[in-house]
Amino acid sequence: MKWISGLLVSAGLLQAAIGGELRVVSYNIKHGQGMDGEINLERVAAVIAKKKPDLVALQEVDRNCRRSGNRDIAAELGKLLGMEHRFGKSIDHDGGEYGVAVLSKLPITGLNHYKLPGGDERRTALEVQVTVKGSETPVSLVSVHNDWSTEAVRLGQVAALLDGLKKVKHPVILAGDFNGELEDGSMKLLVKEGWTVLDKKGVKTAPSDLPKVEIDFVVTRGLEAKLIEHAAIEERVVSDHWPIFAVWQFSGE
Repeated sequence: MKWISGLLVSAGLLQAAIGGELRVVSYNIKHGQGMDGEINLERVAAVIAKKKPDLVALQEVDRNCRRSGNRDIAAELGKLLGMEHRFGKSIDHDGGEYGVAVLSKLPITGLNHYKLPGGDERRTALEVQVTVKGSETPVSLVSVHNDWSTEAVRLGQVAALLDGLKKVKHPVILAGDFNGELEDGSMKLLVKEGWTVLDKKGVKTAPSDLPKVEIDFVVTRGLEAKLIEHAAIEERVVSDHWPIFAVWQFSGE
């Protein structure tokens, strides 16, 4: 921690403010339940905190569901990490709500919730807009969780999301569990439409104890910043997916 003009500032926030960095983590957290069956939000937060993110895209998030102890998981993780939270409901589930969320250390200046065509269950995507040091425009992060059942359903979901994002003219980052590998038609559609799928050298991300598929991705459009780090985080117990992260450097002082 450091003092600046009488204010106590965390090292992570100081680095983002001076260096013009944007640090993003994406994590399918399986409502906080690990491969050992334990629901433990403190260890989920500890995994995320290692990368000192400015923004976090979360998937499989419960709010007031019986199975996770009637807890508001996004709010609790936000409190543990010192971040704002926003939740996007996909469906009603187990006495509460289930969907995606975004956490942010940066002030949230805009919010959009995209309802996507259903497959095995209805899905949603959640966009937050923030201002990043060194960027001349806002930047949006969208938490994505596409359907697992068929490629045709995922294609429809990606097409609907891209249609919704046409009105967003500034840079956009999609991050999450796409439930399709790079050869899936839904991922190919993103590339066809001019999006960039970040390369993490083909590292598999699920299931976490012995990963067999690469289905968690960061995808960008219009982002002029320099990518300085992108990888999966090896974590075999806390959820059934490995989290992924990316770090960009924006121009500026």
